[in-house]
Amino acid sequence: MTKEQVLQALSNVQEPDLGKDLVTLNMIRDLEIDGNKVTFTIVLTTPACPMKDMMGHAATNAIHLLVNKDAVVMINFASNTTSNRKDAQSVLPQVKNIIAVVSGKGGVGKSTVSANLALALAKNGAKVGLMDADIYGPSVPMMFGVRGERPKMTDVDGKGMIVPMEKYGIKFMSIGLLVNEKDAIVWRGPMASSAIRQFVTDVLWGELDYLVIDMPPGTGDIHLTLVQTVPVTGAIVVTTPQDIALADAKKAVAMFGQAQIKVPIIGLVENMAYFTPAELPNNKYYIFGKEGGKKLADEFELNFLGQIPIVQSIREGGDNGKPVMAGDEEITKKAFEDFTAAAVRSISMRNAQMPETKIVEML
Repeated sequence: MTKEQVLQALSNVQEPDLGKDLVTLNMIRDLEIDGNKVTFTIVLTTPACPMKDMMGHAATNAIHLLVNKDAVVMINFASNTTSNRKDAQSVLPQVKNIIAVVSGKGGVGKSTVSANLALALAKNGAKVGLMDADIYGPSVPMMFGVRGERPKMTDVDGKGMIVPMEKYGIKFMSIGLLVNEKDAIVWRGPMASSAIRQFVTDVLWGELDYLVIDMPPGTGDIHLTLVQTVPVTGAIVVTTPQDIALADAKKAVAMFGQAQIKVPIIGLVENMAYFTPAELPNNKYYIFGKEGGKKLADEFELNFLGQIPIVQSIREGGDNGKPVMAGDEEITKKAFEDFTAAAVRSISMRNAQMPETKIVEML
């Protein structure tokens, strides 16, 4: 066997999302041959890549079929998270992807989706941060069991910086960590927008593969401030199946599609899609309507990222400070894992195929 023969065989293995082979994409590194033993590394586009096992099997089969049926193939995996940032990187310079989780209305479970998305990404080896940008209704302190706690400060080159809190393998920050939870935040739009800018510039986020931003509901000042302050890789839209939620979700989709904004929609996820009682695990009850989110995604030609069911443990996890992705219920976690896998694939395709990520400049 020669390296040339092995590379030729691997040039027949496609990266399923990017549509090119592993050799062309420069994803094969450290190829070594010792007798019948072939060792190499596949460099993934993200540590959270859901397709790595499939690519590993395909690479092994290609070598057996095209080079040597008796070869002993040893594949290692590494990752170099893709990013398409083309801004000056004066803000969040070490953050590769910034994902805004949005909804047209409140009460659709956007914070639950954001928290479990961040945890699922981290579970697969990514460096992840979660920013709670819902100034008027922060949820992160309760969801992570840190109510009443305060973040620490540190000095960086003479500037005081907030150190984000860490739990379950992710960094997170919320206005709820800076104010008394019993106090209402009665701020005009400019003050809320200023707080969001501070969460970007005055928090020591460090190196991250993904910064997930839990946005407030609606389409307003904070959304505009965010896209004008940081280069948003894309938005994930959360909706529930009923018509009233879908009508508002359309507004969120329309906002990011406006000509002066043009932030890509990573995809749409349908929360509270159906209810399955524990005693009837094969039954699905569509309490809020059936597949409304999927139909909306089809209407706007968006990636449909999956369905999250109504499950008591999801609600309990958020209330008790241990989101479901940090727990032990594998069946419940699977819906979030599948959704996260679809989101990661969409982010990789967005970075490879769509215009560069940059800060929005509005007149």
